[in-house]
Amino acid sequence: MKTTHGNLHLEIQTSRKNPVGLLRTTFREKGKIKHEQHGRITGCTLEQLKLLQLAFREQTVPTSDPSSFTILQSREWGASKALSELAKQIGLPGMLYSRTEPWVQSTMAMIVGRLIYPGSKLSLCNQYQNTALWEISGIDTVPDVDEHCYLVMDKLLNRQKAIQKKLAKKHLNNHHLVLYDITSVYFEGQYSDSQLVKFGYNRDHKKGKEQVVVGLICNDEGCPVAIEVFEGNTKDESTVLDKINELRQDYHLEQVIFVGDRGMVTQSNLEALQDDNDIKTISALTHQQMQQLVTRDVIQPDLFDDTLSTEVFDPQAPEKRYCLCRNESSATRESRTRERLIDLTIQGLQLIADYKRKTTVEKLGARVGKILAKYKIGKFIDWSIESAEEEKSQSHQLRWVLNTEKIVKEKRLDGCYVITSDVDKKLMNTQKVIATYKSLSHVEQAFRTMKTTHLHVRPVYHKSDSRIRSHLFLCMLSYYLQWHMRQRLKPLFDSDLKNKNRKWTVQSVINCLSQLTRNKVSMEGVVFYKNSTPTKEQQEILTLLGVTV
Repeated sequence: MKTTHGNLHLEIQTSRKNPVGLLRTTFREKGKIKHEQHGRITGCTLEQLKLLQLAFREQTVPTSDPSSFTILQSREWGASKALSELAKQIGLPGMLYSRTEPWVQSTMAMIVGRLIYPGSKLSLCNQYQNTALWEISGIDTVPDVDEHCYLVMDKLLNRQKAIQKKLAKKHLNNHHLVLYDITSVYFEGQYSDSQLVKFGYNRDHKKGKEQVVVGLICNDEGCPVAIEVFEGNTKDESTVLDKINELRQDYHLEQVIFVGDRGMVTQSNLEALQDDNDIKTISALTHQQMQQLVTRDVIQPDLFDDTLSTEVFDPQAPEKRYCLCRNESSATRESRTRERLIDLTIQGLQLIADYKRKTTVEKLGARVGKILAKYKIGKFIDWSIESAEEEKSQSHQLRWVLNTEKIVKEKRLDGCYVITSDVDKKLMNTQKVIATYKSLSHVEQAFRTMKTTHLHVRPVYHKSDSRIRSHLFLCMLSYYLQWHMRQRLKPLFDSDLKNKNRKWTVQSVINCLSQLTRNKVSMEGVVFYKNSTPTKEQQEILTLLGVTV
């Protein structure tokens, strides 16, 4: 068993009436040998202490009766201990509250537990028999879901703004570059008393499901600093202005560089911010906006290049920079997708044209409109209906033709995208602006982690709005811990194989550490605790994490 000063060992003192076992570590400091005592074992015979001494030395323990050596209990220890120690190193408990209080201990158990045992708060409490997590967190009693989870979540929610201020102060730098994106989290069941859970545009394509909208703020490296929960029918762009103002006021930021996707930084938002020199934006143009600039000859399709990024300016808005980029693989994919959709559209139109039953021009046109709306390719097709004399007839003629000129024009922009910014060029060159916009993928990764892998934010078992907010905040704090875990394990992940052949993921690391157990052992009538010894792989992970178990 390792401590700060090395391996723990047992020393036996027999100078007294009854022998005593001293749990010690011995180390050298400034050339002198020193001892640090961690505990005493009394009430055992000399023979029993010698057996314990062998056990601490991880040597074979001789016993005449094999049944006298029994493992009474074995609980997961390694992952809980390692992540709890990592959380202390990054100062997470202190961010929750300046003092160590019971609710802080319970919160840390839930944060670490979300990474190791994702599920309901009740299931986490029921894990106490299988894990030392609660004990490591400072909870010595059997955890109660109401006392150690639900009531604690209420206290945590009251501290959310203060905690996020601390996170922002620690991690928002580099001219206060801020990444922001939103997603949706859908619910199942009845939430009639909730003001948050509503129907809206679902980004997971879960039709007929009520939801909440979640906004996440990260720094330029993807470290989360704040999370906000909005009503389920909230539009992307409507959250932006409030969030920017909140960043400046609550987190005392003088200048903000706000990075958001096409749906965030809309023209109306830009107009609202144009007079504020302390707020700059980096975003991307929609396809329609790109076409408008092409029409005005501000940008030319020939300027887009796979290897070089060209920057142009709009004479009508000289403060705006347009960084022109192109991705060949995206171009190929977009071209193939368009061809497939055109083929499907033509097939659908042909079926309508071959329809021989009597119908009206209106119904025939409605069927055409449905096909064009389904495949979203109507702008490339010119169509008409030649009506028969009778209103309801099978002689109505549907005719269509592909507009090849529009297809060629559209194809010139395949794989092209335009990143726009009003950040001063002296502060950020073209490549930096592009790289910064691409860093939005960090937020997307955070959402994937929270929603589908590791943290499993869903299903949400809470019914009240306050508990929903607190649950999502807990998930963000767990991701904050995982982010730091990823940073320290980067050498391990970088040296691993790729894609399906890779060995190491966050989950496999946790599974590996979970094999380290804390065992309750009975030997010759003496009951004691003994942790399993890390393997070479486990020790490598622990070393990278900078923790000792």
